[in-house]
Amino acid sequence: MDAVREQRGESAEGFREFVANRSSALLKTAVLLSGGDRHAGEDLLQNALIKVAGRWSRVEDPEAYVRQVLYRQQVSRWRLKWPRREVSYGEVPDGAAGDGGTSAAELRVVMRAALARLTPRQRTVLVLRYFEDLPEGDVARVLGISVGTVRSTTQRSLVRLRGLAPELASLGRADAEQPPSRDHAPVEVRP
Repeated sequence: MDAVREQRGESAEGFREFVANRSSALLKTAVLLSGGDRHAGEDLLQNALIKVAGRWSRVEDPEAYVRQVLYRQQVSRWRLKWPRREVSYGEVPDGAAGDGGTSAAELRVVMRAALARLTPRQRTVLVLRYFEDLPEGDVARVLGISVGTVRSTTQRSLVRLRGLAPELASLGRADAEQPPSRDHAPVEVRP
């Protein structure tokens, strides 16, 4: 009986340690999955941690398991079609303009607003693909959809995101605006 209590104590301490060390990184993911709503992200993470706490002694890879629970809970939320809550933002703080004339704070606000306007499914696919850097096959497995659905949802989501936030389109264009380099000499064509 004492061995069981001792094991539970070690298990509880390990869980507390995990939460203290990894909760900020997990919260970032949860907030992104929630469309930038910090309170909804905190709720999502808290519910995931509650589910994991009951199974803690059987979990081999805690971070992967918590992330899996986060993704599945988010999928359940958008399948339930909860009514969307309006998210309001204050004025963007004045700051030093970046290279494109837009400060980093402004870009974060624009990105958050654009992500919030995507459907939960579109947002979840983009977060998993680009924030979590998961391959398409893993995203498909986590969400319970086909790889083709991941690809088409990603493509439609990016098109919609670019439409909602045209300010973001200029971020990757610095390289595209430079003329292509010529590694070869011009070829003379004779008739």
